[in-house]
Amino acid sequence: MNSNLSPRHLQLRATLFRRWKTQGLQPGDKIESQNAIMKLCDFSLITIMKTLKDLEAEGVIRRQVGKGSFLVKTPWVEGHWRVGFFYNREIVGGGIFDNAFYTKMVIAIEKRIVSDGHEFVLGSFTHAGMPTNIWDALDAVIVTGITNKTDTMGVLQTTSQISLIDVFPDSLPLHSFRLDFGSPFFEMFRRFLGQSHNYLYLDSKIKSPEQSDRRQKFTEAHLKIDPSAKVYIVQVDQEAGGRDIEELKAVIETFEPDNVCGYIHPSWPELIEKWSVKTVVSYSFTLDSEEPGFVVSTTEWMEQVLPKVYDNLANRQLAPSRHVYEAKFIS
Repeated sequence: MNSNLSPRHLQLRATLFRRWKTQGLQPGDKIESQNAIMKLCDFSLITIMKTLKDLEAEGVIRRQVGKGSFLVKTPWVEGHWRVGFFYNREIVGGGIFDNAFYTKMVIAIEKRIVSDGHEFVLGSFTHAGMPTNIWDALDAVIVTGITNKTDTMGVLQTTSQISLIDVFPDSLPLHSFRLDFGSPFFEMFRRFLGQSHNYLYLDSKIKSPEQSDRRQKFTEAHLKIDPSAKVYIVQVDQEAGGRDIEELKAVIETFEPDNVCGYIHPSWPELIEKWSVKTVVSYSFTLDSEEPGFVVSTTEWMEQVLPKVYDNLANRQLAPSRHVYEAKFIS
């Protein structure tokens, strides 16, 4: 049922377009010769000759005797782009709209992409695999939630231009964007330096590169700015909400923090205040908030991310790049 029943010359046409799209070829670039195509693909010489003749008749390529064949236009490029946002469902267990942080992220990305005149597609994947058949139909895909458990072969096999959010994996030569909470951590410790505060950091039980990086940055800020401050780190499931909070309750009652920061479910600040014997302030990772916390402005962030995504689409031969957006500390 999965066999491709279209004529062989149309199959070759699709194969060549996929290859040229992936390579980021532009009008004027040289393409493979007939002999090179025979070595790359399982097609007969007759099929190759017909396909190239058809493409020349349509004005897609230009063949010059003694010089080779060149692209004249790129029919796979349209006046608008199809841009997808795909998240790891095993990281956001209840679904993306059960997570306030990711919900705001999706809304910000979708709003900007659509207002720019492009199409937006939302989807998910798991550690076991990625929907590359869907990604191949898109021009660009923004991916978040990759961990060491994730099979990342999909991001290297698709023709779509991939950008990674919140991860800089050395094994994946792709454009990457990271939210940096290191600077806000340093600012927080500087703000309360000398006030003998107890800091409780809520580290996520859901393992990911960004989770590990944020915990490391928190520890660095503590040791460099105020090493005498008392710090306690506890792991929580920020997806659980009202469930699985007995350990958190016990730590609040025994450690008696002044500041609670990190991965905080929206329902927890009220509970933390209820459990505490003194005034305690919660600083969570948030988007577009005026409440205390480590805050990202989605408008500013998208002004950095999406123009670079578009630039990378316009010139797919650009070398992979890494970009960092620094969050702000609001006390």
